[in-house]
Amino acid sequence: MGKAKAKAKQVKGHVKEAAGKATGDRGLQAEGRGEQVTGKAQETAHRAADEVRKRT
Repeated sequence: MGKAKAKAKQVKGHVKEAAGKATGDRGLQAEGRGEQVTGKAQETAHRAADEVRKRT
């Protein structure tokens, strides 16, 4: 998964979390927060891999 997809996952998660807050759906809020965390982790992994490639 590329950096753009990781960022898109974060945005999608943010939208889900906001929708969950607006509708009072705690499950949707939690799902959104989970997607944001997953997206951030993937983005961090890509940055680390890029840094390793630069140094080798």
